[in-house]
Amino acid sequence: MLNIGSDINSLSSFKQNTVEFIEQLRETGEPMVLTVDGKAEVVVQDVKSYQKLLELVERFETIEAVEVALQQMRAGEGEPVDKAFKEIIESLDEE
Repeated sequence: MLNIGSDINSLSSFKQNTVEFIEQLRETGEPMVLTVDGKAEVVVQDVKSYQKLLELVERFETIEAVEVALQQMRAGEGEPVDKAFKEIIESLDEE
């Protein structure tokens, strides 16, 4: 969660104290908002936290796709599994 007291800083302050800010990013794992002329412009975070975010997004997208498929199946829009597999095998044979 974003801490307004420590996680919003100016870009110029970040430039002047880069090592300290990077240490904070690594230690907390929390993102930091950098401002330019008092307006939020960029978000920075450590690589480990970014990778975790990417993995969470991928999981969410997978769950969302499964939910859509389940809704389609319940609405009678799905295909029998044997027909779907047959189409997959045929498309692989064509390649």
